[in-house]
Amino acid sequence: MPDEYRTVARAGVHETEVNRSRFLCALAPAATEQEAQAFVAGIRKEHADATHNCFAYVIGADAAIQKASDDGEPGGTAGVPMLQMLLRRDMRYVVAVVTRYYGGVKLGAGGLIRAYGGAVGEALDAVGTITRRRFRLATVTLDHQRAGKIQNDLRATGREVRDVRYGEAVTIEIGLPDTDVEAFRAWLADATAGTAGFDLGGEAYGDA
Repeated sequence: MPDEYRTVARAGVHETEVNRSRFLCALAPAATEQEAQAFVAGIRKEHADATHNCFAYVIGADAAIQKASDDGEPGGTAGVPMLQMLLRRDMRYVVAVVTRYYGGVKLGAGGLIRAYGGAVGEALDAVGTITRRRFRLATVTLDHQRAGKIQNDLRATGREVRDVRYGEAVTIEIGLPDTDVEAFRAWLADATAGTAGFDLGGEAYGDA
């Protein structure tokens, strides 16, 4: 698993014009291939009158799933440059659909490659991207008397408190960078006079 990747902050659309052809790039986060395909289908329905609706998506922190479609443009001139732009920007869990309305001027293979790749690059800049970093899930268990202060200290030091559960004891779920685990364990023992429980869980990704 990579230590970090980038994805789009939100869904959005950015339009560019090249030699009178309109290129509308719609971007959206997609957690699964099914979500990506549903987004593509939605854009194709919305722009059913367009000349082409080309797409590319990358799913998985390790980019395990990569798909691209030229949707009738000459082979390799649309979907592939879109996909290459996503990969060049380290984008993951993202889908891009570029809708083209033909403006009467042929662009040629090189022009198409630049137009489709460029539309994705400009849309990423316009919509905005976020970095997500890998971290370890950890559970802290402590008594009610100490819980309030520890929660405040966690938030004050910028640590991600993901969940808090109250029972006979208080259970706080947090996210920690791998490099921070041992230092945190020592800090917690010191802050609670060794009374807090600390259990490491699996790995996940969170906003950097």
